[in-house]
Amino acid sequence: MKIIFMGTPAFAVPSLKALIESHEVVAVCTQPDRPAGRGHKLQPSPVKIVAEEYGIPVLQPETLKKWGAARCDEGTEPCANEARSRLKAFGADAFVVAAYGLLLPKGVLNMPPHGCINVHASLLPKYRGASPIHAALLNGDAETGITIMHMDVGIDTGDIVLAKSIPIIESDRLPTLHDKLAELGGDLILEALSQIENGTATRTPQDEAKSTYAPLIQKTDGHISWSSPTAQIINQCRALDPWPGCYAVYENQPLKIWAVKGIQGLSLKSFNIESASPGTILAADHTNGIIIKTGDGAALITELQAHGAKRMPATDYLRGRKLSAGEVLL
Repeated sequence: MKIIFMGTPAFAVPSLKALIESHEVVAVCTQPDRPAGRGHKLQPSPVKIVAEEYGIPVLQPETLKKWGAARCDEGTEPCANEARSRLKAFGADAFVVAAYGLLLPKGVLNMPPHGCINVHASLLPKYRGASPIHAALLNGDAETGITIMHMDVGIDTGDIVLAKSIPIIESDRLPTLHDKLAELGGDLILEALSQIENGTATRTPQDEAKSTYAPLIQKTDGHISWSSPTAQIINQCRALDPWPGCYAVYENQPLKIWAVKGIQGLSLKSFNIESASPGTILAADHTNGIIIKTGDGAALITELQAHGAKRMPATDYLRGRKLSAGEVLL
């Protein structure tokens, strides 16, 4: 099949590479280069880098809505009008979309004969929206997966073609689960396109009664509420690593909290856990780390990062800084 691929971040790269190996990718549509790093220099998206390696034409419109005022990567015509004309001219059989980041208007959705096929990182209708991988970890789910769907004008509301689940294991954090799902997406989109091409694909409407939404993660989502249950705090640290990262406030400075676990097997003789308020340090030693009161007991901070310092084990942090039982992290 002739495919136009639409995607931007690293999650989309395995799907793009799988399509390049098995289909004719005639063009790639990705978001414009954005400032990044200390120098705020314009950086291409991971998808653009791969497309250019394979010599595939790249379009980078700011919008695909008609009469958009922004400019394309080439030329001086209004971005949306030019981009839509160029997309149509490629004569693709289908558009494949994976974490593109721009809404596709009806005129674009209806352009290819086989429609726009989306690779979504959840088992729809659960976790529609921008942050499905984060949501699965935040909520402590036992499994997640990839859904391949026909796109419509709603946000992740289209008919399902295929879905496949994978378990979420205890050691999974955002980077590991992201990579597993990205690879699964590459495999599953090929299976779905094969079914679409030979006419055996099914379309299953989503059950609206079971739908949930996973909004875009904000920096403030990383602030830990120590009154939360220990398991919830652990999942928060798993889900928000590396960005925005979880944090507390200590001596009026942000203190990144990278890893937390339960206290099974540890002694809490140094402090009365029952009388402490959430956020109170119960113990701090070079052997275990920092034990802190939570909403339903206590937790062990095993990895953290002081303001202006490097990420490190809590035991290393305590060798250079003094934390005492009774102090409070806000």
